[in-house]
Amino acid sequence: MQIWLLSALLLALIATYMLRASWRELRIERQVLNHLGISQELDERGLRSLKQVRFTKKSGLLLDAETQQMLARFGWRRPYQRSLFVVIQLATPILAALLAALYYSLSDSNLSIWIWILFAAGIAYLFPKRILKILVESRLKRIRIEVSIMISLLRILFEVGMTVEQALRVLADEGQEIMPEIASELNLLLQRVDAGLDLAEELYHAAAVLEVEDLTDTFGILSQLIRQGGGAMHSLLALKELLDDKRMTALQEQVSKLSAKMSAVMVGFLFPALLIVLAGPGFIAIIRALGEMK
Repeated sequence: MQIWLLSALLLALIATYMLRASWRELRIERQVLNHLGISQELDERGLRSLKQVRFTKKSGLLLDAETQQMLARFGWRRPYQRSLFVVIQLATPILAALLAALYYSLSDSNLSIWIWILFAAGIAYLFPKRILKILVESRLKRIRIEVSIMISLLRILFEVGMTVEQALRVLADEGQEIMPEIASELNLLLQRVDAGLDLAEELYHAAAVLEVEDLTDTFGILSQLIRQGGGAMHSLLALKELLDDKRMTALQEQVSKLSAKMSAVMVGFLFPALLIVLAGPGFIAIIRALGEMK
């Protein structure tokens, strides 16, 4: 019973601390805005930027560099999204510790209850990060597939006379169905461009965050086109052919590996049946002959 009271007290202290910290930050934020002469009806972009700066300072303590990088690659770059992951990462060990305590109270284990709690909390603390890593790898794989579609659409849009920014806006608006991951990245990129940032710099920044080689090459061509002008059709066509060759090579490797696996399956399952069919009559004849000799 004491462990339940201790856990409830711990949860209450954590909730109180978070509410107190949020109220204190809100009060400081309002004081800063009043000092700067900004009205309470601050535009959403400015308030969002202020919250972003505030959370960036906290994330250095709450999230390690690797987790922040994975969240950026996963597309969770907004403060509330990172706050959600922090809450999940902190709440999971607490929930696991409570479940471990419940299991200990219902079982007849000889181990100490604190061993169960520490073991469960340690595994649960690493669990969200592991799941995040799997989700990031899956998203990057989808982005690699969508790059080829993006290049084909860019060539079509450039042929009708659109600029780089106009083409990217069309892809961000109309490409939600055929390339949802890249479209979401373009939406985030164009939001920063609308805030006054340079498009070429943002393309370099987005490529550096995702670290997808094919997308980095594509954004590099677009950045060069913005800086220097000129046609990019030949470069995009060459990159498209290179990506198609890489994909064909990867598919051939997968087919080769699949053939080897199927050979192993055939040997393991078909060979015994074939041996029975071919050698079975001979063994039966030998057994009958030996029986007649007796």
